[in-house]
Amino acid sequence: MLQLDRQLDRRILVVGNSAAGKTTLARDLAARWGYSHVELDSLYWGPNWQPAAEDEFRTRVAAAVAGDSWIVDGNYFTVRELTWPRATALVWLNYSLPVVLRRGIARSVRRVLSRQELFGGNRESWRQMLSGDDIPAWIVRMHWRRRAEIRSLLKRPECQHLRLFECASPADAQRLLRA
Repeated sequence: MLQLDRQLDRRILVVGNSAAGKTTLARDLAARWGYSHVELDSLYWGPNWQPAAEDEFRTRVAAAVAGDSWIVDGNYFTVRELTWPRATALVWLNYSLPVVLRRGIARSVRRVLSRQELFGGNRESWRQMLSGDDIPAWIVRMHWRRRAEIRSLLKRPECQHLRLFECASPADAQRLLRA
């Protein structure tokens, strides 16, 4: 596996399915390197799980990635043209469905039990989990679509400038972080 290079990889995208650990990896790497960390979910979601208007979201993201060094985590297609062309590296947490599903269920249960506050003051709830409008259901719905989408994007000429770091397991991501 290639190693991230602080001189070459000044603007890093971390993508993958929900519950893969994008935010954790991005936050840890940003702290280690002194880069700003941009969590797209926190720019998108408002109180009561209300999404930001598209123009407001795009304005927030554009401001967040205006700097010379940053690490962005998230997969929002509405802002890809703001993040992907400026990025120098892409870390793809390309884990198997059982891995992300197990992580998603454990994370959702932990968040519900602890009443952990998320972006916009939101919290996951048992009602969400039992309604099928929850993270584990989203993971299953999006897993194969997200993989195909990222593979397709990486083949485009406008993405050939990105240094790709594909992690097939959480252990790969930890090795990347430690390297």
